[in-house]
Amino acid sequence: MSVLSVGISHRTAPVSMLERVSVSGEALVKLLHDVQQDACVSEAMVVSTCNRVEIYAAVDRFHGALTGISRLLSVHSGVPVEELSPHLYVHYEDQAVEHLFSMACGLDSMVVGEGQILGQVRRALTLAQKQGTVGATLNELVQQALRVGKRAHADTDIDQAGASLVTAGLALAGDLAGRRALVVGAGSMSSLAATTLARAGVTDIVVANRTFERGVRLATSVGGRAVEFSAVPRELSAADIVITCTGGGRHVITPDIVAAHMTGRGVFLLDLALPHDIDPAVREVPGVTLVDLETIQESGIGWREGDTVDSVRRLVTEELAAFLTAERAARVTPTVVALRSKAATVVEAELGRLLMRMPHLDRKARDEVAQTVQRVVDKLLHEPTVRVKQLATSPGGDHYAEALRELFDLDPKMPDAVREVEL
Repeated sequence: MSVLSVGISHRTAPVSMLERVSVSGEALVKLLHDVQQDACVSEAMVVSTCNRVEIYAAVDRFHGALTGISRLLSVHSGVPVEELSPHLYVHYEDQAVEHLFSMACGLDSMVVGEGQILGQVRRALTLAQKQGTVGATLNELVQQALRVGKRAHADTDIDQAGASLVTAGLALAGDLAGRRALVVGAGSMSSLAATTLARAGVTDIVVANRTFERGVRLATSVGGRAVEFSAVPRELSAADIVITCTGGGRHVITPDIVAAHMTGRGVFLLDLALPHDIDPAVREVPGVTLVDLETIQESGIGWREGDTVDSVRRLVTEELAAFLTAERAARVTPTVVALRSKAATVVEAELGRLLMRMPHLDRKARDEVAQTVQRVVDKLLHEPTVRVKQLATSPGGDHYAEALRELFDLDPKMPDAVREVEL
């Protein structure tokens, strides 16, 4: 089974296109199941963030799976395939693994090194596990990617290369000390925003969330206060900074609301949601500064090159080589076990025949004959099984396992049965 990754991100598409393809909630669950039910796909996981929508799938046919996944992305987004395809990127087998590892380390984010991607990948895996769309292949791969991402943040200074979309956006707001902020939403990004504001010296933080209790928890954690979601327009009238990230799929703040509640003051709006929480047309309202994902993307404020990024890339290369070596070796192990199982069956059958012909043999003689035959079989199988394990770690190593199955006439289903028992 091979891994295929098909995605669209800030590197290949404008934010306006990402907004059209963005998927969350029940629509995300539906896409997940639709991909997994494709004839060429056995496992599926979807990573959907404000930077990207990526589908990871365990597939048995590349072209069929690619066609099916591209079609499903088109259907779910409403973007015609011919319009969507130029923005899609495709990674297969080793490249798909490398891309996932790099993404988990924050190398593919709009803000290089941001740590939120680890949580987003973990949530994507958890959702796929709950929905029953992942199996051994993707589960093992993604768990390893999460370990690689953790190692990158622990062993390098990648955290300092670019902290988050929040800090990148707020870098354009100027001095935050003593200002009043309104945070709309109470998810992970909003929590990071509230924490960042508090550390920067913002004196009054108000949190508005559709689920009031979650808003209260977030507000309490930063020494702020929570309000009902319906109070957003009223609170806007006193805010200097507004950060939104609700994921609700519709505009929370419109030009009319801003114009009616600003009372002639300037306000800095930071929209981190995809689709947008804030109507881009608010830029036309005098006194408003709106920073959204397009602004951050175009500014390049999150991108950093240097020794830290290079060290993380080397780490990814190292982890990729180790993972592929272990994975290729694991692929051939069930075939080796199946071969030895067949040999044991043959030995047992032949010893049974011998004892039927020579019933007078005592137990000591029987044991000696059995041990001798087993030693002969073990010596004959030792070299080919050791060599096939060694060769399996090289590119194209699967072919050696296939040759072993063909040469010894192994039941094609037996290696899979062994693999299932091991799992």
